[in-house]
Amino acid sequence: MAKKPDRRVQRTQQLLEAALLSLIKEKEFDAISVQEIIDRANVGRATFYAHYDNKEDLLESGFEGLLADLKERQREARSRAGSGEEQLFAFSHHLLAHADEHRAIFPAMVSRRGGALIQHLLRRLLLRVVREDVKAIQVREKAGAIRAEATVEFIAGGLFGLLLWWMSGKMRVPVEDVDRIFRKLAISALKAVA
Repeated sequence: MAKKPDRRVQRTQQLLEAALLSLIKEKEFDAISVQEIIDRANVGRATFYAHYDNKEDLLESGFEGLLADLKERQREARSRAGSGEEQLFAFSHHLLAHADEHRAIFPAMVSRRGGALIQHLLRRLLLRVVREDVKAIQVREKAGAIRAEATVEFIAGGLFGLLLWWMSGKMRVPVEDVDRIFRKLAISALKAVA
């Protein structure tokens, strides 16, 4: 059984992540310094470097935490009885709810202010969770592997575009509606290449 991190460690990491996110609302990621992050979080430099190598490492750890949560949703869905469609893309509601909770910061993260690294990390996260579901239903033959990876890219790219559209939209579409739209489109894409 994996040992849970110390509460003080978790608290420090949460403070640093929150500081970084609040700074991203104000300025471009590339212009943010470690000093600004530690000042905002009110922690020492040694404490920062005890947990992270640099600000990029801090940013990436936040995405890794979200990825772990999304993969857990997928595992839970696969363990439940039900139709295959109910089990597919079970991460999407949690992802969309997370994005909705961070609606104030999301536009800055995916704009020029957020920088290419944030967009790269978000896209990589989407590819990884979508790939899990596509792999679960695709046959691993040579031609199938190419088709499966093309499907992963297509669905993850569509989800990235849907997130951008939804978060920048003037109409507040509920999470459940966006989730339903994504799942219908994604499952249709899977069926089309099956």
